[in-house]
Amino acid sequence: MNIDGATVLVTGASSGIGAATARAASRAGARVVLLARREERIRQLAEELGEALALPCDVTDRTQVEEAVRDAVEKFGRIDVLVNNAGQGLQATVDAIDPDDFRALLELNLVAPLVTMQAVLPVMRQQGAGAIINVSSGITWSTLPGSGAYAASKAGLQKLSAIARAEVADAGIAVSLMFPSITETEFVGTVRGSVEDALQMEASSGLQPQSPEGVADAILHLIRSGAEQADLVPEEFGGTVKS
Repeated sequence: MNIDGATVLVTGASSGIGAATARAASRAGARVVLLARREERIRQLAEELGEALALPCDVTDRTQVEEAVRDAVEKFGRIDVLVNNAGQGLQATVDAIDPDDFRALLELNLVAPLVTMQAVLPVMRQQGAGAIINVSSGITWSTLPGSGAYAASKAGLQKLSAIARAEVADAGIAVSLMFPSITETEFVGTVRGSVEDALQMEASSGLQPQSPEGVADAILHLIRSGAEQADLVPEEFGGTVKS
């Protein structure tokens, strides 16, 4: 898909990969719709980008998501790309996972992307084209102690995305998966469970943290190609990136 002139909706756009993706899409000529709970941050980003719309939205609330999609279509007339980036981690061993934390994680990491896809698919079907990028994680290819809940949520998103891709391909819509590795963002500091353990696991992983801008560039390449998936994970950790 050509990003120049496209309308790109990004969830979790207030920081990290989401904000970097919005900036990269804007530089490529897109009109950008920014969804996040932190209103002040996305409003500032919208002012920075120019042709952008900031919509405060909790993506775990179906009504808010549907209203945001309507507002985006009213403003720009279409939605060409959805980047499902909003997410959170949970660091705890299986015997210590709080079931309520796990449910909340699944709502954000798995149910919310489903709801957001459901909200944009009628628009994309009417257009006869669209691209959906669901941001997973390279952690799904590892068996790191303490990452079970988070990895499970992202593995679920992987399967949901693969089936969605098969279901909507005939409508001219490409559903793709992005697998970042460790990225220099606020992510680890906001995990549920033990932030200290998450920081320790990251430090001992042997992985070099990537910039969110690098992930954003990979997401834009995936939008353009329509490929099934892309990753930024080194080969020794199960990915395709050569060391």
